[in-house]
Amino acid sequence: MKRLRCPKCDRYVVFDETQYAEGQTLVFVCSHCQKEFKIRLGSSRPSETKERDFGSVSVVENGFAYRQQLPLREGDNLIGRRNKGTEVDVPIETNDPSMDRRHCYIHVGEGKDGKLVYTLRDNNSTTGTFLMNELLGPKDRVRITSGAIVTLGATTLILHTAQEESD
Repeated sequence: MKRLRCPKCDRYVVFDETQYAEGQTLVFVCSHCQKEFKIRLGSSRPSETKERDFGSVSVVENGFAYRQQLPLREGDNLIGRRNKGTEVDVPIETNDPSMDRRHCYIHVGEGKDGKLVYTLRDNNSTTGTFLMNELLGPKDRVRITSGAIVTLGATTLILHTAQEESD
């Protein structure tokens, strides 16, 4: 089952994506606000050049959030709870009240050896950012590797580096 957010009222519309072919355009009507919107399954545009992979974070499913895989980009990736009107680079769809809207950063940069380096830091969050059950201090910048477990409130993330994903 796949969940989509209505662009007007921000409520979920659920459908079974296995019943449709890739590239097919689907039209939905939100049961709450009656807004009609379209999506296209699969890639919406063929990519001329493949963008470089900078890794991703997985959200572990719990009572507040469903399983999600969110890509990272080069530079600072601001991670936080998805909320209309709040701009973050990695928006996590969750109802977790203990996760800030702008909770922490994962910085992705290239090291001297040409490999990607991942650094985690808290963004002065209310509940703090935990790396492998250790609370980060307000000025801590910690290098993280593939498989690192980061906890933001009651939500857990797992880092997948680009090197891991290409192996």
